[in-house]
Amino acid sequence: MKGNSERVPGKNFRVLGHKPLYRWMLDSLLATPAIDTVVINTDAPELLDNEDLKSDERVLLRRRKDELVGDFVSMNLIIEDDIDAVEADLYLMTHATNPFISSETLGRAIAELQSSEDADSLFSVNRFQTRFYGKDGQAINHDPNNLIRTQDLEPWFEENSCLYLFTRDSFKTTNARIGENPLMFETPRLESVDIDEPEDWQLAEALASTRD
Repeated sequence: MKGNSERVPGKNFRVLGHKPLYRWMLDSLLATPAIDTVVINTDAPELLDNEDLKSDERVLLRRRKDELVGDFVSMNLIIEDDIDAVEADLYLMTHATNPFISSETLGRAIAELQSSEDADSLFSVNRFQTRFYGKDGQAINHDPNNLIRTQDLEPWFEENSCLYLFTRDSFKTTNARIGENPLMFETPRLESVDIDEPEDWQLAEALASTRD
């Protein structure tokens, strides 16, 4: 969890609705029975001190190493550092910028991977059944001269970065959070908001106003 953000300044600690943005995801993680420990890897521990958030039996705060701080550092390097420091049967990675992912959705994702006989990892996606075009204006997934119903088009899936599940072995095999044989997990559309741009924050504020 970074202290700085270029496009939405200070977003991780900015109040959304009635609590700081990071707290939305943290509360969902802590409300998920299958999750034993929540690790917060941050370059801004002093901001968490201001929030009176400390390590305890469920939360482990880790100061991000200096060589891993910066906007252009691969997230896989940060994950690797956490894996090397924290032993676990299964790792779940989320972002503070996905505030509406529920504990029920997190629990379903964990159960789906654990019940799979051959998958080594899982990542969340948005499902689309609509007409796509390339930058040259050419149709990609449909025939403009044969307009079938959009619900009959082949679905396409977008990695939405809301959650990833993987084991130590699967990560070491690919050096990435997505293993060699992953499952795609569709998250509910209203839970899949990713706050990246100022307009995303405005959308999140509208949704937060409908929550308790």
